[in-house]
Amino acid sequence: MSITDHSPVRTDRALATRPVLPEIDRRHVAMWGHHTVKMRHTLADLDLFSDESLARLIETIDPSSVVINTMGDDVSTWGHCDASGIPGSTVLDAVRKGRIWINMMAVEKLDPRFSELLERMYSELEGAMPDFATFKRKLGLLISSPNAKVFYHFDVAGQGLWQLRGRKRIWIYPATEPFLSPTNVENVICGRGEEEVPYEPWFDEHAEVYELGPGDMLHWGLNGPHRVENLDMLNVSLTTEHWTDEIRRSFARHYGNGILRNALRRRPRSSSTDGPAFWAKVGLTAAWRTSGLHSRQGYQRVLSYRIDPDAPLGRVPVPERPPAAA
Repeated sequence: MSITDHSPVRTDRALATRPVLPEIDRRHVAMWGHHTVKMRHTLADLDLFSDESLARLIETIDPSSVVINTMGDDVSTWGHCDASGIPGSTVLDAVRKGRIWINMMAVEKLDPRFSELLERMYSELEGAMPDFATFKRKLGLLISSPNAKVFYHFDVAGQGLWQLRGRKRIWIYPATEPFLSPTNVENVICGRGEEEVPYEPWFDEHAEVYELGPGDMLHWGLNGPHRVENLDMLNVSLTTEHWTDEIRRSFARHYGNGILRNALRRRPRSSSTDGPAFWAKVGLTAAWRTSGLHSRQGYQRVLSYRIDPDAPLGRVPVPERPPAAA
């Protein structure tokens, strides 16, 4: 039976009077950045995440800052949806009834309350961990259907997942072969594909499995592959993204190796993030990105569906355009 989440929310004034992460301890500090860390947060009841607030965001967000996905039951079915001109409340209705996953990116730029929230999150984390210094922070907002899935993939930057409404299950896998190859990482970082990577069902035997409910926060090691399944209710979550000097070095290494492997047809011989070979890759990466060559191989999304709350999965196929006359 489907569970509809209309839980009450408090005023956002609560954000200024209580910590976001009240229970950071030495275990979390010791494991952060290298292992999975699960903590409790105090954000689940803010009115930022009420249906009314979410509907306004859906209507006002720049289309370039939102991705609306739909998925099937197997690991190969994935499509992108168009919601232009549709009221936010109607889109939410489609999410609640269908199989839709909305990813709103960089919401800290849309509303000063999100910007304040992002600052509070990292202020508390960095205050508890003096060696944890971040930059290029971003805050994302996920709104997703009951039983919806996010298939096996990895994130390029450091990340956190903050559950607000509903419940979801997440599988986290080692960021090493055979679960994730250097070529997989290089292709994503160099813009040759999206973050989905090859998956085998037996990988699950080696995964960490967590169930998240409102008020749970999860962070895992850099580039850790993972997949997600919602339980039988609407889900709302935040994602945080950050960079550190260590993450930037890892990015430069993979980017340089990707150029060597794919553009120059040379096999990379080093995975170091220091020394002459590494700094040569940094220079190669900078020259490649400055030249604009990286933009010529980027992945392009195709909108294959249109949001429709009356359709069984909350969306209908977009009719194919007839070929242009010669």
